[in-house]
Order: sequence, then C-alpha cells, then structure tokens
Amino acid sequence: MIEPPPLLEMREIRKSFPGVQALRGVSLTLKAGEVLALLGENGAGKSTLMKVLGGSVEADQGEILIQGCKVPFNSLKDSRNAGVAVIYQEFNLVPALTAVENLFLGHETTRVGFLSHAQERQSAGKLFKRMGVEIDIDVPCRNLSTAQQQLVEIAKALVLQARIIVMDEPSASLTSYEVGRLFEIIRELRSQGIGIIYISHRLSEIAAIADRVTVLRDGANVGDRPIDQITRNQMIEMMVGRDLKDEFPKRNCAIGPTRLEAIGLSRGRAVQNVSFSVRRGEILALTGLVGAGRTETARLIFAADVREEGRIVLDGKELENSSPQEAISSGIGLLTEDRKLQGLILKHSVRENFSLPNLTWLSDKGFINQRQEQKKLDHYIEVLKIKVAHREQISNHLSGGNQQKVVLAKWLARNCEVLIFDEPTRGIDVGAKYEIYLLMNELAAAGKALIMISSEFPEVLGMADRILVMHEGRVTGEIQDAREATQEQIMQLAVA
Repeated sequence: MIEPPPLLEMREIRKSFPGVQALRGVSLTLKAGEVLALLGENGAGKSTLMKVLGGSVEADQGEILIQGCKVPFNSLKDSRNAGVAVIYQEFNLVPALTAVENLFLGHETTRVGFLSHAQERQSAGKLFKRMGVEIDIDVPCRNLSTAQQQLVEIAKALVLQARIIVMDEPSASLTSYEVGRLFEIIRELRSQGIGIIYISHRLSEIAAIADRVTVLRDGANVGDRPIDQITRNQMIEMMVGRDLKDEFPKRNCAIGPTRLEAIGLSRGRAVQNVSFSVRRGEILALTGLVGAGRTETARLIFAADVREEGRIVLDGKELENSSPQEAISSGIGLLTEDRKLQGLILKHSVRENFSLPNLTWLSDKGFINQRQEQKKLDHYIEVLKIKVAHREQISNHLSGGNQQKVVLAKWLARNCEVLIFDEPTRGIDVGAKYEIYLLMNELAAAGKALIMISSEFPEVLGMADRILVMHEGRVTGEIQDAREATQEQIMQLAVA
C-alpha cells in the first residue's frame, strides 16, 4: 500500500538577515493528525522557520510542499490559502471587538451586500461547540481571560479552515487547569486530521501532548524522533549541544542580615496587607497561581504603582519610593514579566536599551561616555552570551531569550542591591535558563538580595532558599527551607 505524502514538507529552508544566518537548510515534515513539537534554544531558528511557513518572511532558498504539491509561500495570503494558521505568543486580536467580530475580521459573512451578523454568530457558536468550549461571543476580547482569548485565536484558525495550525508558546500565560483544557482541544483537533506544530520550552508538556519531536540548534535541524524514543535529558542535550547534569545549579553561600522589608503593603484587592523580608545573599521565591498578586506586589516595591498603605525599608532605612526613578536610585531593580511592553523599547537599539537606566554614571558633563558605554555593553554581551549582530541591532529583531538577557544586562550594569526577577525564564530555553540561574547564584553570592517571582514550581524548588506563597492578593504561607518543600505543599497554599 502506497503511503500518502506528508501534510507538510519544508525542504532545505535557508534564510539570512544582515550579520545572521538564521536558517541553514532546515527540513521538517508534519503528518495529518499529528502533533509535532518544535524545540530549540532562543535564536535557534524556530520563529524564523514558522514565519516562513506563515508567509511573513520569504525564504532565500528551499521549498514547501502541501500533500506532495509544491506551493508558493511569499505572502500571508499564500500561507492562508495553503491552509496554514499561526497562533503567536502575543495574540493577534483587536481588543475592542467581540469574539465573533475577531473571528470573521477580513472575511465577513455578507448577504446581498450587507453583513450577516446572525449567520456569523451561528457559525461562531458551532465552532466553539466543535471545540467543546463555552465562551461569551458578544463581549469585547479585552474582557476575556488569556485562556479565552487563546480559544478565540484557535477558532480563527478553524474559520479559515486551516489544516495546519502552529501554536507558539500557547501555555506561557495559562494556569495548569487551562493547560489541561488546551490539551483536550488539541487532541480533538488532531482527531479531525489537523496537523499541529507545538512550540514550547516546557518540556513536561511535550511528553504529554506531542507525537514527535524536531529539534533546531543554531539554525539547523539536529534531530527528529518519536516522543516515545527520546528522554527529557536527550531533548536538552540536543537543544544546547552539551550535557546539563543539573537543571538547577547548586549554590552554597552565606545568608546575611535583612536587606529589604515590605511591611503591610496594600493596593485595593490586588495586594492586601503583604509583609515579608529578604536577606543578603538570599533568593526569596514569591509564587502562586496566575492572578495571585505577585507582580502587583513587585510593582509596589518598585513604585511603578502607588501603594495605598505600607512601608518599604532597605538596609534599615525607610524609603519614600514615590517613583521608579527613586527606587532605582535607592538600589532596587525590577526585571518585568512583560519584557516587550515594559522591559524594552523595542524600536530602539540594544545599546540604547542597555544605557537607559545607566545614564547617570555613563554620562560626563551632560554627554555619554561612549567608550565606557561600549566597554560595559560588550562585557555583558559576552558574560550573558547575548546573540546580537552588533550593538545597534534593533531590540525587536532579537529572539525572546536574547531580549530577556538585554533587560538583565541593563540592571546588572546598574549594580542594584535588591533585584526583583518577575518570571525571569518565561519563554526561555533550558540552556538560557541555566545561564540565568548561574548568574542569579553569583549575584546572591555577592551579597545581593533577590526576589524571584515564578509560576513554575520546579524552578521555585530548585532555585529558592525560602518560599512565600500568595493567593488573591494575600500571603497564605511561608516555607522556610525550600530544599525540604514539595510541589504539593506549594499548591495547597496557592489555592488556600
């Protein structure tokens, strides 16, 4: 019996940008009714390959076949006509429009020249029923939860009758329950013969949902295996090109006196009477489920939001902290959860982003000391292994992991005494994670006080000295020795 051709074949795809060879002859196949996990470090070429498939980037060489037939992919329209839909990590929805309006935007249903809202609502209802979910299709998408917005994105792909759906970090902002629901929908789509390319740095998810794994490294395909023929450690080794014996590096440094105290911090229902302290050389984990109030607490400490009540004490001195500038001057740095909206000015260069919080010590008589600026930036590019073509590269052209490293570099150059890491490894590959973990350990060993906000319980257990758990704006528990804690203990406190 002759086996039918794959649903998708990408053959010897090559793409270069100024100073960067992004893809070096990458080949990939996807069968109908298959979930293919696409893995690789940040900058490995995953995003570029999917942009080629999505029609937003044109390949320099190579060809793409759909069910054995060569198809042009020179535009978004070409990709859509071939039955491809890409769901990016940053959703492509119009917030002010309803779910129905977003579903049919650009290809509205009409009747004798007029929009047929009733028909669109009926079609939307059938789509969500097919997916096995309930959603209010008449409210603006900005009022929907992250998980619901993701369902709208998936439904958009089905409206287009997509046979191939790419999901880029679909679980990054979801709770464990929402991830489970997402997996149910993916399995239902798979049963309908739809091929799915699933991109994620959460390797535990790969084992749960994927049929096969393809790994990219430095713009090349370094392996393709069925999921039952590859272990977690083998995935990591293929991604980084070396053996990571311990996912979380060991640290043994003395913990000193208290550096930062937060006393009775409050702001509406988001943060309610939160108190804690963090000591010299300590990594304090602030954890809980999405919406627990962790980020809101960090923003109060950094004065990005105004606290209604509470005090902040650094090294025994009470701080006014009426603005982020004062917080920075006091020695507090915040690596924001959303690096794209809050951590970087994406249209500015790597050099400009690096220098922004450091202008006071980089300047001499009102002018930037360019020699000092370049020397410091080059130092952190080397230390953090930031993949940039040159200092003036626009930040928006970097991979997510390298953007995170630029944010980290600018705060390290500031030499802050207290550093708040809000989801420092979100959307980052295991190799880059390990480098950030090593750096956090070095900072703690140098006497810095670190607050790490993380939703990943293994990361919390692997990196923290002490754990503070929040739920609905309140501290629900503290675990003094993280080494003796379990994920079950944290979860019990997180849902208290």
